[in-house]
Amino acid sequence: MSADLPIRKIIHVDMDAFYASVEQMDNPELKGKAIVVGGGGKRGVVSAASYEARRYGVKSAMAGTLAAKLCPDLIFVRPRFERYSEISKRIRTIFYEYTDLVEPLSLDEAYLDVTQNKKGNPSASLIARDIRERIFNEIGLTASAGISINKFIAKVASDYNKPNGQKTVNPEEVLEFLEQLDIRKFYGVGKVTAEKMYQKGIFTGLDLKQKSLEYLENNFGKSGAYYYYIVRGIHTSKVKPHRTRKSLAAERTFSENLSSEVFMLEKLEHIAEEVTRRLSKSKVAGKTVTLKIKYSDFTLQTRSKTLPYFISDKSIIMETAKDLLYQEALKNSVRLLGISLSNLNTEKKEKPKAKKSVSVQLKFEF
Repeated sequence: MSADLPIRKIIHVDMDAFYASVEQMDNPELKGKAIVVGGGGKRGVVSAASYEARRYGVKSAMAGTLAAKLCPDLIFVRPRFERYSEISKRIRTIFYEYTDLVEPLSLDEAYLDVTQNKKGNPSASLIARDIRERIFNEIGLTASAGISINKFIAKVASDYNKPNGQKTVNPEEVLEFLEQLDIRKFYGVGKVTAEKMYQKGIFTGLDLKQKSLEYLENNFGKSGAYYYYIVRGIHTSKVKPHRTRKSLAAERTFSENLSSEVFMLEKLEHIAEEVTRRLSKSKVAGKTVTLKIKYSDFTLQTRSKTLPYFISDKSIIMETAKDLLYQEALKNSVRLLGISLSNLNTEKKEKPKAKKSVSVQLKFEF
């Protein structure tokens, strides 16, 4: 790591099975039982699974029908997003008592930069423990945390001692921690990329570290440089309190597969209306319209078109989505359609930063 890199103390707080835990908290009859939020009906998809359900292999994004087969006593609970949002706001109120540098990733996780904090506490580990205790005592839920010198390592570490635990990776431990890490644990390495890395003999951080920057860029494109630097503990992304929205979308999964474009246009009208509503609420517009199509065999296809001007009007969004639908013949019957708008007028074009040199990380109290 580079001696001229900024010294930060970053905490990643991740709520444990958040949606399911809220349901168990609000309904004592569900405590200790295998439950999932969402997933009901023939085409339902699991939004969250309690730890009791996870023991059976049930997990989020799984089809509800499969989840029920894995766990015959599984209880399906209808999601209550307003309630989850309410609890999330209470949790963030606790975060802000320690630092204003809070970057929410979703309702149930956030980064905190506590390098300089409101409590004057030099130990990020003690701050993380204090935050977790307060969430439990004041709200009734458990959280896990990862603590380290940058966002990447903190996020990886937060998954280590789940549920209701935390892990600190001190500055002097970073390189060894990353070298021993299974490549599947690297945030940003998905299933497909992991398989490709396995084929090239990359199974751990140490294997990854032995590959040159040129090799990684040649084999993994733009992501190659990212892999090269993160395995050396170099990740300069700051905790951003106000994250810039990069896209806005809406989608629908259908109870029956659709095989006619006529029926799809009717569904797209409702989806475009929802996208327009969200654009109006967020007061944004965009140039790129993307049509998302998931077929009955679960293969996914996206088609995009970038306009020369910003749009937020439903009729233009719908007309563009219609053009994209008829752009080419459908490969199969369709189970899901979605429309997203990106290239928003909120995005700022940043100048590329010079790459950092690699040397030794400084030590400081953690």
